[in-house]
Amino acid sequence: MINISDTAQAHFRKLVEREAIPGLGVRLSAMHPGTSRADARLEFAEPAELAGDEWAVDCDGFTLYVAADSVAWLDGAEIDYVYQGASAQLTIRAPKIKGQAPADSASLVERVRWVMENEINPQLASHGGRATVQEVSAEGVVLLRFGGGCHGCGMADVTLKQGIEKTLIGRVPGVTAVRDATDHDTGSAPYMPRGSSA
Repeated sequence: MINISDTAQAHFRKLVEREAIPGLGVRLSAMHPGTSRADARLEFAEPAELAGDEWAVDCDGFTLYVAADSVAWLDGAEIDYVYQGASAQLTIRAPKIKGQAPADSASLVERVRWVMENEINPQLASHGGRATVQEVSAEGVVLLRFGGGCHGCGMADVTLKQGIEKTLIGRVPGVTAVRDATDHDTGSAPYMPRGSSA
């Protein structure tokens, strides 16, 4: 269930009353759930904008609608409106929104994908890049395809061997090696072009 504090309810009630639209509520949904980019979004929702399958939470003076496909990800979420001196801030804590790491009994592919999405790709994103798992062999060899700023990057080999491979071997029992399946000659916007000096 979702817990919305009294101060958050009072905040939303004021906003809804100010809009003065009959039946206006607040919709809560999970964006990119199960990934490192997961986030919760709150927005006004008029009755005509609702899909009809939302979960309705009756609050003090308004209704909070939870998108049906977001319910499992937002279970246990806490919404609060915290006063800090002269300012106030809305906070949403959703402990399940990024998903949970697969158990040790999960397949090697699931465990590799989890680490890639939640630990490695957020770091690659700082250079505008990402890597996707193309294949995981029975021998534990992970085949990756680089994209974005990593596609054609002169540092991709170093990133692969000193960063990604070390992380995957250390974090995912069963991984024996990591290989690059990317044709780096076709990269159109590399972070650091191949052949350039560092």
